[in-house]
Amino acid sequence: MKKAEDRSQEWFVLVYKLPSEPTRYRASVWRKLRTAGAVYLQSGVAALPADPQTERLMRGVVQEIQEYDGTAHLVRGERVGDDAPLVEAFNAARDDEYREVLDRCRDFHAELEKEREVGKFTFAELEENEEDRAKLETWLEKIRARDRFGAPLAQEAEEAIRDCRDDLYSFAESVYEAADHGSADPLPLEYKSEGLADG
Repeated sequence: MKKAEDRSQEWFVLVYKLPSEPTRYRASVWRKLRTAGAVYLQSGVAALPADPQTERLMRGVVQEIQEYDGTAHLVRGERVGDDAPLVEAFNAARDDEYREVLDRCRDFHAELEKEREVGKFTFAELEENEEDRAKLETWLEKIRARDRFGAPLAQEAEEAIRDCRDDLYSFAESVYEAADHGSADPLPLEYKSEGLADG
């Protein structure tokens, strides 16, 4: 007998069809599957790695589709042949999301640099940029939660978030100096550079 750790990856595959109208039904189902990290194999066919959390999600989506007068077939099992193509599809989908984070991080640095150039060292700007940084971190955490196979750009995205923290820390120091608090004035804990907790 195979040991549990030697078994092939099991998958949920959802095959569904919804009425063309109203379009909000399709959008609702698509949004739930996308949030969970599902990959579409083709229109109306979505796949996710099988686990208890995924099963609850998929069963809920099936029920929703049926309530919308659609049809849904949920299948669980191993892929015939190598899992690599599906894993690569999942990693590619996550890397697309990590690239968006990287782009936003570049925008974040550019915004701080622009404010440095014009000497806009105010607490209002600091608070606004802290909110932007927090949103970036929350976004990354959501992507990591659905990154089941460790997509290649995961580490680069995490490092980019840490760089945003460092840049904001430096900007915060300038804000305090501009307010004549001096270097001895402690910065709030949220501006200190820390690594992301391991997931």
